[in-house]
Amino acid sequence: MSYLEVTKDVYKEAALTPDVGLCCTTTPIWQFPGLSIPTIMQEMNYGCGSTVHPRDLVNNPKILYVGVGGGMELLQFSYFSRQKEGVIGIDVVEEMLEASRKNFVIAEKENDWFQSDFVQLKKGDALALPVKDESIDVAAQNCLFNIFKLDELKKALMEMYRVLKPHGRLVMSDPICEQPMNETLREDERLRALCLSGSIPLNDYIKLLTDVGFGTIEIRAKRPYRILDPKHYPSDETIFIESVEVCAIKDPMPADGPCVFTGKAAIYYGSEDFYDDENGHVLLKNQPLAVCDKTANALKKNNRNDLFISESTFHYDGGGCC
Repeated sequence: MSYLEVTKDVYKEAALTPDVGLCCTTTPIWQFPGLSIPTIMQEMNYGCGSTVHPRDLVNNPKILYVGVGGGMELLQFSYFSRQKEGVIGIDVVEEMLEASRKNFVIAEKENDWFQSDFVQLKKGDALALPVKDESIDVAAQNCLFNIFKLDELKKALMEMYRVLKPHGRLVMSDPICEQPMNETLREDERLRALCLSGSIPLNDYIKLLTDVGFGTIEIRAKRPYRILDPKHYPSDETIFIESVEVCAIKDPMPADGPCVFTGKAAIYYGSEDFYDDENGHVLLKNQPLAVCDKTANALKKNNRNDLFISESTFHYDGGGCC
């Protein structure tokens, strides 16, 4: 049985019998005025973070969500796109789609603003999305793409890039791991399906996105997630896994490479009112400016004694240099 078939079986079981411990989000569940999230949706929240960010969701966007789970994030997205089929949910597991349909009936009873036809559920594969080219404003997936092996992961990212409009956003949450994993862990199909052994380093994750063509990458959060210890897993060492929330924007690729924001900031504290690096960046005195890693490195090369460049916080929420 292939790892993709194992994955389908794992999530078929999770649809038929909700498994609260299958995944554990490290992000508090968004609460908005007038939004009630049914308990069953919270129990079937099989993600490792959140892909719902209000600043992505202005002007009634068309939203695509791949890997529907119990429908919680589909409901949250609908809060911002209250239109018929404003949100499209794609899943390869029929039982998960059916569970979401039932959960939306409950959501309608708990939310007077919500209608089930705000969400269009489709059976489909992340590797061949049943969605038109450049028809989506915001695409999202939560703790799904880390399951794929490299070739399939590249295909899934290319599909997301294809369906996004210019300047559209791909918002993702996945486990990452900086430590090398042995082949036994990597080839364990159930551990991969459980969002553990498919974790890759953050820089590799970013490079996959920029290789597809995304010109701007935002690292919005990075948090502790799981431990694989030798007592319970086939490993000689304790392995630390984190969850990351990333937004990849379908901006044109700059001639000098992508803009990757990892939470760095620049502060000018010289004798003038501002500092202009003559490369499009003006820093007001004593006012931090979020900068992408590329800009941070360029500013460091100026060797000024009145510029401070912070380390990466791996938390970026907009308003930066590019």
